[in-house]
Amino acid sequence: MTRVVTIAGFIACGVAMLVLVITSRRQESRLASFGELLDGVMQDRAARVTIVLFWWWLGWHFLVTPPLAA
Repeated sequence: MTRVVTIAGFIACGVAMLVLVITSRRQESRLASFGELLDGVMQDRAARVTIVLFWWWLGWHFLVTPPLAA
């Protein structure tokens, strides 16, 4: 049950990101574009390290298969 909630949370975050990207392209004066947002975030070294660690954690938990019990 907990795994389903976690995956649903990540899907919700992805959907929210897509909504913000679409909104920023429709109403350019209200929100920064995704590229402008990444340019601003990637200027800080701590943010870059945090993003790399997050992607590592995400890949480790969703892409690595657990060992089979013998």
